[in-house]
Amino acid sequence: MFRKIKDSASFFSMPLRTDLGDVVDYTNRLFDFALETDASDIHIEPTKEFITVRFRQSGDFLFVDKISHEEYAKLLSRVKILANMRIDEKYKPQDGKISFTSEKMSGELIDIRVSIMPIVDGEKIVMRMLRQNTDMLSLEKLDFLDANLEKIRTSLASKYGMILVAGPTGSGKSTTLFSMLRSFDPLEHNITTLEDPVEYNIPHINQTQVKPQIGFDFATGLRSLVRQDPDIIMVGEIRDRETATLGIEAALTGHLVLSTIHTNSAAGTIQRLINMNIEPFLVSSALKMVISQRLVKRLCPHCSIPYRITDPVMQSKISGYLSNIIEDDIADIDFYKK
Repeated sequence: MFRKIKDSASFFSMPLRTDLGDVVDYTNRLFDFALETDASDIHIEPTKEFITVRFRQSGDFLFVDKISHEEYAKLLSRVKILANMRIDEKYKPQDGKISFTSEKMSGELIDIRVSIMPIVDGEKIVMRMLRQNTDMLSLEKLDFLDANLEKIRTSLASKYGMILVAGPTGSGKSTTLFSMLRSFDPLEHNITTLEDPVEYNIPHINQTQVKPQIGFDFATGLRSLVRQDPDIIMVGEIRDRETATLGIEAALTGHLVLSTIHTNSAAGTIQRLINMNIEPFLVSSALKMVISQRLVKRLCPHCSIPYRITDPVMQSKISGYLSNIIEDDIADIDFYKK
């Protein structure tokens, strides 16, 4: 029923779907197909002629369906109902959440974060797929280099201090934080989180959803949280001076604080904190580690082909790039291509 098309030319030649059939069944199959393809997001985008349905998979987009505006009205209403949104609201952004049990994936429970934004040609839907399989949350499964993984484990062994994960939106910062939390036994520690939204439900970890619309933001929650006798604190994001100040104070008073920050590099994180008017001596005292994180594409186990670099000039250039990462001779290392 659905297709996986990478190039836009093939997508435009794809026939237009003018009948979704049972919209409930169509929606369920769309979610199931997203899970089968390991999609992180579903984008449903109106244009003047038709509606584009595409998935983000490992950072790239796959076109999966093309439907008419008339049929999209049914799908839009179905998504709004599932996410507890107002059906009659067409001119304001809305956010919601869907809990979906996939029968096709052995009853796996999926949380789907829904965002609807009005655009020129209608209402665009973006849905983030959050799989609740916490077995996936493991530092070993994130493919850190051995040397970097050892540095992370050393920092996590500290009883106090702040560890920050920096990077752009969608680079996996929250997944890294939860993988760090999973390295601790929650029955031996009091682990508390402040999140917006709560993405992974982990047993025996005290997780709190902040609600800025009622004045319960990260700073307010952190101020109350430190009175809960926590050992480990996870704050979803450091956005302002107050949250940064409270986090650093908690890190200096016997708590291990984990959080994310939007900067382009590890070094830039320090400057960002100083620009928030955090005293440099407090930053140097509290900060244990900054991880600057990006997503990289994984090798396809079926189509990747190993090869060796034999050109001396290329060997020299690559050795210079990787000198701080690997010690082996470039001529003896397998590289891969499609």
